Amino acid sequence: MINFEEELKKFHPSLEVEDAENAIYSQDITDMADILVKLIKEANEENIEE
Repeated sequence: MINFEEELKKFHPSLEVEDAENAIYSQDITDMADILVKLIKEANEENIEE
């Protein structure tokens, strides 16, 4: 049986869309596109030096 009082104690409201968006975009996380751009730049620099 579900104990509603216990479940209500565990409840945490979800962030509003704007708050969640700010929390997500404020993190500086490197994604695959950033990694690929860096690798291409490094490869081009190595080719120029040779």
